[in-house]
Amino acid sequence: MAYYHDNTIIFLNGAFVKAAEATTDYYSQSLHYGYAVFEGIRSYQTASGETKIFKATEHYDRLKNSAVALNMPYNWDTNELIEATYALLEKNNLQNAYIRPVVYAPANMSFNLNNESYLMIAAWEMGLFLGEKLIRVMTSSFQRPNPKGFRIEAKASGHYVNSILASQEAKAKGFDEALLTDMNDFVAEGPGANVFFEKNGKLVTPPTGNILPGITRATVIEICAEMNIPVEERLFTTDELKQADAAFFCGTAAEVIGWQSFDDVVFPTNWNDTLGRKIQLAYRERVTEAALVSEK
Repeated sequence: MAYYHDNTIIFLNGAFVKAAEATTDYYSQSLHYGYAVFEGIRSYQTASGETKIFKATEHYDRLKNSAVALNMPYNWDTNELIEATYALLEKNNLQNAYIRPVVYAPANMSFNLNNESYLMIAAWEMGLFLGEKLIRVMTSSFQRPNPKGFRIEAKASGHYVNSILASQEAKAKGFDEALLTDMNDFVAEGPGANVFFEKNGKLVTPPTGNILPGITRATVIEICAEMNIPVEERLFTTDELKQADAAFFCGTAAEVIGWQSFDDVVFPTNWNDTLGRKIQLAYRERVTEAALVSEK
């Protein structure tokens, strides 16, 4: 996939520059040690034809919180970054897009604190992902890191080596995606998405503590409250998950995506009859603001 071309614009340390002409420091702590934080954000062409960044404030607030958790200097204002991101989308003629802000470190071959950080925001086209294709998921041989060893609540670049290994393993074995457990063998999350399962008219999802508290996860819980769908946050095992009626991943890129099977155990309920499918449709309506247009 080509993420940029000769005329693509990025936002780099307060200025709009061509991606092809931007440079970085090869002695950065971020390149050598994975010491950086980032966000994954989506924008959509809404039903009214306007461009809307979904939950922009929540994402940029989390970017700040991630930087603070990793002792990275952070001096940017959320509202200013949101304004810059809309300008970036306009300059690149994008509506349905994936937006990637990264806070990264300067040159520093030691483990000492830095006095400054740098910021880059890129965006590229990402079409509407309807989630019609159900996916095959397997239990990964990799586990999520011990939360006593990392700031699990931070969206840190280095954490995603774990995600890459898990996802690559699953795809090499013919599956679509992986599911990781925590250090105590309870279900945690996917490489880049949170997990829910359905049983007897109720949804269950792992609690915070050993997972990244996803913004899409929070949105799913909001939708469930509005639709009177009970949600329980608790620990569970892969064996219990295999007894579920249905399951799905949720995340900014994945949106809401249903599972066909887990470790080759096929879920018994037709996806179109599941709570997950109702939430999938409601989520699509929310990000495109279709309901707001239909009410006018």
